[in-house]
Amino acid sequence: MSWQKELDELRRRESFADELGGADKVKRQRDGGRYTVRERVILMADEGTFHESGKIAGMAEYDANNELSKLTPSNFIFGKAMVNGRPVVIGGDDFTVRGGSADATIREKHNRCEEMANALRLPLIRMVEGSGGGGSVKTIETTGRANVPELEGWELLVENIGTVPRIALGLGSVAGLGAAHLAAAHYSVMLKEKSALFVAGPPVVARIGQVLSKNELGGYQIQLKSGAVDHAVDTEEEAFECARMFLSYLPNSVYELPARGPTDDDPNRTIDWLIDAIPRNVRKIYKMRPIVEALVDEGSFFEMGRQYGRSVITSFARLDGWPVALMASDPYSYGGCWTAATCKKVTKFLDLAETFHLPIVYLVDCPGFQIGLEAEQNGTIKEGVRAMSAMWQTKTPWCSIILRNCFGVAGAAHKSGGRYCTRYAWPSGRWGSLPLEGGIEAAYRAEIDAADDPKEKLGEIEHRLNKLRSPFRSAESFWIEEIVDPRQTRQLLCDFANTAAPLREPGTRSFTMRP
Repeated sequence: MSWQKELDELRRRESFADELGGADKVKRQRDGGRYTVRERVILMADEGTFHESGKIAGMAEYDANNELSKLTPSNFIFGKAMVNGRPVVIGGDDFTVRGGSADATIREKHNRCEEMANALRLPLIRMVEGSGGGGSVKTIETTGRANVPELEGWELLVENIGTVPRIALGLGSVAGLGAAHLAAAHYSVMLKEKSALFVAGPPVVARIGQVLSKNELGGYQIQLKSGAVDHAVDTEEEAFECARMFLSYLPNSVYELPARGPTDDDPNRTIDWLIDAIPRNVRKIYKMRPIVEALVDEGSFFEMGRQYGRSVITSFARLDGWPVALMASDPYSYGGCWTAATCKKVTKFLDLAETFHLPIVYLVDCPGFQIGLEAEQNGTIKEGVRAMSAMWQTKTPWCSIILRNCFGVAGAAHKSGGRYCTRYAWPSGRWGSLPLEGGIEAAYRAEIDAADDPKEKLGEIEHRLNKLRSPFRSAESFWIEEIVDPRQTRQLLCDFANTAAPLREPGTRSFTMRP
């Protein structure tokens, strides 16, 4: 006896799910320049590989004969797929069904999505739009009661942050729980003109006297500078490509190691112009990103969080094919000083590197922590201590190269202390408790004031001290292990990456990544 009748019923229910929130809602979504959730999944996944779970879950309506007359699907879909040939879990909000709010949500689907990624140890790509299954004031009317706020299943998300790569793409206006899902990711992307992120949207905020548009309240420029998200792009296709790129540097979970990529770029490539990269005038700034791009494998520089904590560049890259987590000072922002925001950025980045077993490379030009009233008001030293502690907690292989400045407590935070770390310095390296500039007048005030020509005396003292702080003097005492030719730096970094590769160990760490 055939079961075709039941299969026909299954297909009928699936056809309801394919209609999403209905033709009018789908048209509104597309008229707004946004794809539907099913279109997004098709664009994100390798062709034909998405296998959906719980497709026919939703709110059913039955007629007098107890036959299904209508099925409004859940406003969240998820399943397993392939992305660039590797397995992942994809979950996405359907804004066409009640704007993604709670009264169209089957919470078990959100939780099962997280469970699937955790149990199968697969990366999770979350496409967020709306409240992400969060509440709506209409929920009170539809349920007949007010709920006490709880985040059922949040423990699954926390577990995943320490276990699998979690990517969040903000593809529309995102608020409440949706905002939390977008922020709780290793890597997050917004659309420049079509998405916004806020705890509460403009109508709610207007009640406290702040009348703002979506972009003024939570547009990409606000959220990039706040550090709430890592990147913003113009199109959804670009967001999907960012997700693919980010994943390419990471393992499927902490129980694996990052895979080696292409080895087309000569590891012994000499970069002649680096001999002139650092100006002799210490007050003159220079561009760090071209240096980074020259040192790493061609085309492998993948920066995150560029607009936040800007005095340190954080990126993934490859060295002779091996993925690494690369930090580099940026003298164009506060001269490379660590601000409170920079410290927070460094803490998150180091946690990410340690969680997923990425060796760390740090190109150092740090004159210290930011000083002044603003720095004190922002609690810079407290955030600096947290960043230093994260650095000292790392066990992954570490290589630092001091390009120019390395001063004070923040300067000391250039490697994981208490264990061996590979370290080099360029001939342009300068270090100490604090820079001579500005410190001589305080330390030698009496001698300078007593001189017949104070200006000449100041120059004399500065000249004398500059000879004493030569990097070669430090090398004599083994305070710096090796001074190297900048042109040979790529060879040294590729050697580090090859040496570090067999030292990496899969598995969990004593601490895990926090959002």
